[in-house]
Amino acid sequence: MSQIWWFFLKAGALFLEAALPCPFLYGGVVKDHQWLNEQQFLDAVAVAMITPGPVVITVGFIGYLVAGVPGATVAALATFLPCYLFTVIPAPYFKKYGKHPAIKAFIDGVTAAAIGAIAGAVIVLGKRQFTDIPSVIIALVTILLLLRFKKYRSL
Repeated sequence: MSQIWWFFLKAGALFLEAALPCPFLYGGVVKDHQWLNEQQFLDAVAVAMITPGPVVITVGFIGYLVAGVPGATVAALATFLPCYLFTVIPAPYFKKYGKHPAIKAFIDGVTAAAIGAIAGAVIVLGKRQFTDIPSVIIALVTILLLLRFKKYRSL
């Protein structure tokens, strides 16, 4: 349990509920600790994408696959503890110092890093998912439908 705690605490501290920290999770869960295989990891991400709160569902599902309900609980708590420590507690100071040029530069850097993490996640997941013609066709049809019906994307 302590390995699950420390791994997901690091994930939470690095990503603060950023959109899909999949490359980090994949590296730790599949490659380093070998808790899951590639298909199980893709299943965890797929489950998360069809439900609200993708990161908490992903880490909860991974924790569950590794160690049942206690693993899911530990993984979820460890992931979100840094979020509270780094955002909720210092929130009153953000309003006071948020316009400072150095703080704004830091926020710009974090935003760029988040965009890079999302792009990396797309590449990692794409390489593992698009292994046959049907999956490529489904992805292309989905993209075409989204482009065709733009006004419905935000629903």
